[in-house]
Amino acid sequence: MKAFVTGGSGFIGQRVVQKLVARGDEVHALARSEESAALLRQLGATVFKGDITDMASLRPGMDGCDLVFHIAAWYKLGAPDWMNAEAINVGGTRRVLRLAHELGIPKIVYTSTVAVFGDTQGQLVDESYYKEGPFLTEYDRTKWLAHYKVALPLIEKGAPIVIVMPGGVYGPGDTSFIADLMRMFYRGLPILPGSDLTVTYAHVEDIAEGHLLAAEKGKVGESYILTGPAIPLNEMVDFWAHLIGRKPPSLRLEGRPFRQLAPVAGAIGSVVPLPSLFSEEAIASLGATYMARSDKARTELGWTTRPLQTGLLETFDWIARTEPTETPYQNERKLAGFALLAAAVLFFLWYFGRKREK
Repeated sequence: MKAFVTGGSGFIGQRVVQKLVARGDEVHALARSEESAALLRQLGATVFKGDITDMASLRPGMDGCDLVFHIAAWYKLGAPDWMNAEAINVGGTRRVLRLAHELGIPKIVYTSTVAVFGDTQGQLVDESYYKEGPFLTEYDRTKWLAHYKVALPLIEKGAPIVIVMPGGVYGPGDTSFIADLMRMFYRGLPILPGSDLTVTYAHVEDIAEGHLLAAEKGKVGESYILTGPAIPLNEMVDFWAHLIGRKPPSLRLEGRPFRQLAPVAGAIGSVVPLPSLFSEEAIASLGATYMARSDKARTELGWTTRPLQTGLLETFDWIARTEPTETPYQNERKLAGFALLAAAVLFFLWYFGRKREK
């Protein structure tokens, strides 16, 4: 089988490419940069230089394929280049899916996300859930548009699209906020803002396997949620502490009371650069619940996930191996600096929030 993959050098995409190559498929992978191209060649893919925002560049690699995986996306939190999100997540998706349909590709797997459901307000939802916002992040908004205004209308026109919807994804090589939190915890996180944030946790290898199962067994026009257990951050850090023998944060703050102060964080961030976890979008997301269940994927696709303990220990081992070498004194100074930064941000949010209320 010949498969075309976008986003093949990304966190999930690399694993999808590896699995396709391992089972003997011929993989055509799109690459925007020489760095991505080199990585994809190492994985065993045939590289086609191009960009999902340029339809002409997609055609050479996609033409004649039996299967398309559209995984590429803009995924950032509080990033200054947020204006690129719609061009990539919506415009890019429209070009990839339209061309695949035009070329008569027999099956197309599109990677959406449970973030299209937004904050589920404590509900553990399934594929039938639907909400039109409001959205907490630009990623959520643009992925919603791609899912409901691009992919589903094309399905109605006959495009053989199967949609997969990962939740929180973790594992070695992760660059998402989950990895940021795990790395800060590993370093000795003193303060836990947003202890009530609840997301699902599934290992990247399992998410990649879900993509292949969707291609093999998924029904055209159907969506399949790929999620592990939904766990509040407050409970998760205690589990991390148990796993690796580290002290959990002593100060924990519920996030929902701070959400109304997100514009204040944006104003501060426009003057003083803040880490992404303290950006306006991050503050607006405090206390949110991105909770969805994967019963359908487990029943219809035979999808399974590894034990959380196994995957998290592997991830913390990767974090330990990739931590910069520092003296204890340097590490203590960094932790103290982070604690001061967190305290300062929270103080400014509280102070300016009070002024706005007067």
